[in-house]
Amino acid sequence: MVRIILSLLLIITFSGTVLSQTDSLQQQINQQVWKPFVKSFNNMDTKGFMDVHSRNMTRVIQDGNAIYGYEQYSRENEQGDERAKKADRKRNIELRFIQRIARNDRAFEIGYYKTTNIQGDGSSKSFYGKFHVLMQKEKGTWKILMDADTSENTNEAVFLSAKPM
Repeated sequence: MVRIILSLLLIITFSGTVLSQTDSLQQQINQQVWKPFVKSFNNMDTKGFMDVHSRNMTRVIQDGNAIYGYEQYSRENEQGDERAKKADRKRNIELRFIQRIARNDRAFEIGYYKTTNIQGDGSSKSFYGKFHVLMQKEKGTWKILMDADTSENTNEAVFLSAKPM
């Protein structure tokens, strides 16, 4: 009986330690990746946006059958940000998650995003997508290593069904 109780206490203690480590890693990821990602995306700050990405990153645009490396992805973002600024457009991105796995120096997350584009005249339109992101720590800081997304089978209801950051 004592062995059973000790075994249960060990399992409970170990489970709590693993959960708190996972929570701590996700808090780090939120602070180092997702909060700056959202802020820089919304502000059309290409440099800030690219700073959360690894220089070895791969960007997969599933709907467009395209794969970019860091340099091309950076150029595409810079050109898009400049066009939007010149047209006096604004945008807002929101993220929600359906799976977050983090261990040591690697993480994998799946979720949905909602991007709302606001035109100069105030009219707006929202778009939805599903993302898969692989991250790794580089010199102690979390960076996006691979980012893939698609708009397939996404909408407001699917977006809202996922968990906010």
